[in-house]
Amino acid sequence: MEQSTINDLPNRVTDLIGMKTRGRDVTCQTSFEILPVDFAHRANPFQAYIFLCRYDGTIDGKEYSFRKCYARGCPHNLCPHVSQAIMIANRYLQRDYRRLEECGINIEKRMFTLEDMIVKFNGYHEEHGSILTIHDYINIAKEGNEVSIQINIEYVPAVEHFVNSNNKQTFLMVDFTVTTLGRSGHYERCLACYPTKEEKEEKQIATGVANERLRLLYQEFDDASISYEKCFF
Repeated sequence: MEQSTINDLPNRVTDLIGMKTRGRDVTCQTSFEILPVDFAHRANPFQAYIFLCRYDGTIDGKEYSFRKCYARGCPHNLCPHVSQAIMIANRYLQRDYRRLEECGINIEKRMFTLEDMIVKFNGYHEEHGSILTIHDYINIAKEGNEVSIQINIEYVPAVEHFVNSNNKQTFLMVDFTVTTLGRSGHYERCLACYPTKEEKEEKQIATGVANERLRLLYQEFDDASISYEKCFF
């Protein structure tokens, strides 16, 4: 989930990289938010935590700001466990840091931390085994293994809880059901979001961001010969 506050400026990490590659002067720093969010998901409303990174900086001296959701976690089986979500978020964050560094954008490599939850759920990783992201499955396919993925997309209404206010958001979620090596598993990603009350103005922008992310991911699926059917928001 990435949202820009200024028109014609970056909405995504990929946009920052593209601007730097084209010779723009790009500065970037990060800050983190871990927010409790109430999800109204089908017949099973639940509360989860979303792990957000806000990217701030300048493009040729003009300020920009957007945020990206790296994971969602909760202490039950309706989404990835909190301790699992922290590790997933940091893995994807490290991947983005590498991409930014490779194109010449200097950035402090800060990570998500949630010490009290890590302690509370200590042992979850050992009990449930290795954590696989969608790119782990892509690598499994590149090694010559058969991988098939069923894709389900949906708009999920939710309420973000800040210290002094609540914020209704709609999340563009994708659930991947992956079958490989004789096992099936679920992996989900949030690809964009928008303020629910500003749906008329913001939904189209968020949908465009989410679909562009899907196109890039589908290209990786194609390159790895993964079996799937394309679908878009």
